Amino acid sequence: MSRIQSGVRNDCHATRGGAPLRRRRTAPLRRAVIASTIGTTIEWYDFFLYSTVTGLVFAKLYFPQSDPLVGTLQAFLIYAVGFIARPVGAAIFGHYGDRIGRKATLIVTLLLMGLATFAVAFVPTYASIGIWGAVILTVLRFIQGVGVGGEWGGSVLMSMEWARTNAHRGFVASWPQFGVPAGLFIANLAVLAMSAISGDAFLTWGWRVPFFLSIVLVAIGLYIRLNILETPIFAKLLAERKIEKTPMLEVIRRQPKDILLSAIARMAEQAPFYIFTAFVFTYGVTTLGASRDLLLTAVLVASVLEFGTIPLFGHVSDLIGRRRMYMIGAAAAGLFGFVYFAMVDTRDPTWIFVAIVLSLVPHSMMYGPQAALIAESFTGRLRYSGASLGYQLASVIAGGPAPLIATALFAYYHSGYAIAIYVFVCGLLSLIAASRLGDYTNKDISQEYDEPQSMSSGDHGHRHA
Repeated sequence: MSRIQSGVRNDCHATRGGAPLRRRRTAPLRRAVIASTIGTTIEWYDFFLYSTVTGLVFAKLYFPQSDPLVGTLQAFLIYAVGFIARPVGAAIFGHYGDRIGRKATLIVTLLLMGLATFAVAFVPTYASIGIWGAVILTVLRFIQGVGVGGEWGGSVLMSMEWARTNAHRGFVASWPQFGVPAGLFIANLAVLAMSAISGDAFLTWGWRVPFFLSIVLVAIGLYIRLNILETPIFAKLLAERKIEKTPMLEVIRRQPKDILLSAIARMAEQAPFYIFTAFVFTYGVTTLGASRDLLLTAVLVASVLEFGTIPLFGHVSDLIGRRRMYMIGAAAAGLFGFVYFAMVDTRDPTWIFVAIVLSLVPHSMMYGPQAALIAESFTGRLRYSGASLGYQLASVIAGGPAPLIATALFAYYHSGYAIAIYVFVCGLLSLIAASRLGDYTNKDISQEYDEPQSMSSGDHGHRHA
């Protein structure tokens, strides 16, 4: 130990200004992780703000002529447009992320998402311009989805490709995932603060304030992202002239199975998440008679819990394997739906609160290791495109339809257990898909998977062994 410390001390004198060598080596990683996490927090704040307000406001303001249930379905259709747009964003920005770099692409996605969210604050209601208000919302929601579609892959790679050792890659890659509960927390906190306004003020103008404030967060995120460096893996690809001309088409040709498996593996993570954090507002207020503030507070507490559980399970995946940790989470998510509805259907505020808080624990068990599990499945020069497309395709088959399917199931069966069965099916499909994904835990990802590998770098060729 003293020899190591002595070597570090000797190296310190060789660094500019006497800065410790270890600190200089970890500084780019630290900056990349902070920039990715803050950036994803801002973008998910924008996305979740729309999700929360959809269940509370949009049906009343933009579809007032409809039956309450029909109006809710119409509002969630606009909500679903954002998910349909996410694979489009993945295709566009995945291409540029593998062509011009992670950093430049992330700056564009942040601006696109932030400006679209800011514009929502100014959309006139049905009372002012009729159905055109809903049309404008749809367009802005689509732009939001395109921005988020390109954001995730870049944020994960910005952190993961700066990891100094293979042994901690799951933990490092989990930090951009932290942006989801952080964004959810800030979005719900903003709505909760504005919902305290008395009378009809919240419906009249209060709901617009959180959208308006998003421009401030975007300015902060932009400043941070402008001051980070490109990842070493992309810099190496650039130096070795291994950049693909059409990375999105190439990854579809070379790794279609990994793209499809990544999307299906996310069903147990994504569908229940949007049922428990978006649909719950409609179900809780209209069916259970729960107060809006109770539901908002419960989701806030659940998101705070994920601040710790997401990096925790990312770390656990470094110890027991990415795939194994994910499969445990998928099984837990599939079963928890029945527990969830058993608790909330008691209509007891305490049990409702507990159910909502616990609902995101199975989500964390998957979301923590998920970033590394999916991103590691794709070779470096195609990683932004492949990871983004696989991740965002789940939005079309799981996240976007989930509140719509939940609403339709409850309208037909008048039982939360019908929704629980839907959650169980999602869990089963994810369990099967995850079992078929390759596991790169502690393996070297800096070399291209389809090139000859040295024996010391691990068994990259047998990816599904």
